[in-house]
Amino acid sequence: MSSDRLDQLEIHVAEQQQMLDDLSEVLTRQTQEIEALKTRLSQSDGRIAELEAGLPAPGNEKPPHY
Repeated sequence: MSSDRLDQLEIHVAEQQQMLDDLSEVLTRQTQEIEALKTRLSQSDGRIAELEAGLPAPGNEKPPHY
């Protein structure tokens, strides 16, 4: 195998390794963002449930025209 060919292969492998490292970093960041969003969604769901619990049940009140 020629030296030029070997150099090209080494460059190619180095570029692929850098791409894998970049993708891994993006994946890690996205995972953290998803977990943060899950937490916020859960908190929002809890808050909505609290607010709904404080409202009167829709079937218990008569419409205003009665």
